[in-house]
Amino acid sequence: MAERSFKKEVQQLRIGAGKEFRGEGILAITKALLENGVGYVGGYQGAPISHLMDVLADAEDILGELGVRFESSASEASAAASLAASVHYPIRGAITFKATVGTNVACDALANLASGGVLGGALIIVGEDYGEGSSIMQERSHAFAMKSQIWLLDPRPNLPSITGAVGHGFNLSEASNTPVMLEVRIRSCHVHGSFVAADNRPPTLSVRDALASPRRDTARVVLPPASYVHEKEKYEKRLPAAISYIVENGLNEFFGPDDAKVGIVLQGGMYNGVIRALQRLGLADVYGESAVPLYVLNVTYPLVPDQFLSFCEGKDHILIVEEGQPDFIEESLRATLHRAEAHIAVSGKDVLP
Repeated sequence: MAERSFKKEVQQLRIGAGKEFRGEGILAITKALLENGVGYVGGYQGAPISHLMDVLADAEDILGELGVRFESSASEASAAASLAASVHYPIRGAITFKATVGTNVACDALANLASGGVLGGALIIVGEDYGEGSSIMQERSHAFAMKSQIWLLDPRPNLPSITGAVGHGFNLSEASNTPVMLEVRIRSCHVHGSFVAADNRPPTLSVRDALASPRRDTARVVLPPASYVHEKEKYEKRLPAAISYIVENGLNEFFGPDDAKVGIVLQGGMYNGVIRALQRLGLADVYGESAVPLYVLNVTYPLVPDQFLSFCEGKDHILIVEEGQPDFIEESLRATLHRAEAHIAVSGKDVLP
């Protein structure tokens, strides 16, 4: 049973290029999926992502007109298994479920998907539920992304950034033949705002077309010796391709002055909180102009060592703002500084545990 109806709101999904789209985060994500030629969508209910499933269910007529297949999956595992359609076919697929409880259930299917790699863009929209309002154990999806080498997007909590991340997620996935996880927290799912829309785009290849002309590549099946070849591909091809795409397309962002002795590195999802804190300290204005240099990681995995070292040039001290435990990002960035023999003070969990 749906938690709420979006019958009225989903009509906005029909608007075309150049028009202003206004609404809630989960509605904007659906619009971005349609604009980026998604071929199939699946998922499993669970806050904060439940309303995205409600939007998709209420928009089935629109999805059908574009030739997009939608199903409410029996579990997160069956949702993740459906992404296998993107292994052999250039079809863009997306699934959604809740945080670590969802990735735990889907673990086997996602691990195999990440090993063999994908041809079409595969996007996993995770409703991250960490923090004081969470209804589950306090864990982060970051660990799963690292374990299986699934790239992790964590966009700033505003509609242009979130919808832009959907498009980049598909492109990044195809550029590196790797599934991509898009992390949206409770406030991101329900934030209201606007962005400039584009036309909806039917998938270049539909699920129906793929079923009519089945194909398979046994090299993508996760069995030895192919499974070790997949591991080599991750290091030799997929990771470098991902880093190249991240840099060339400016997925991570820089704000504030170019020259300063102190800088802040933060997850994209933490941006609003950091800006609000800087405002209270008199170091940012109401428009978000910061007096402190900010390096915003809209991609939290993989990190880009050269980009981070460039941000650190001329600075004496870096503050890393990372959500939760363990301190995956801080440990990685400290190691990057150590390898580069850079002498710069770093604060993170010692002051913001």
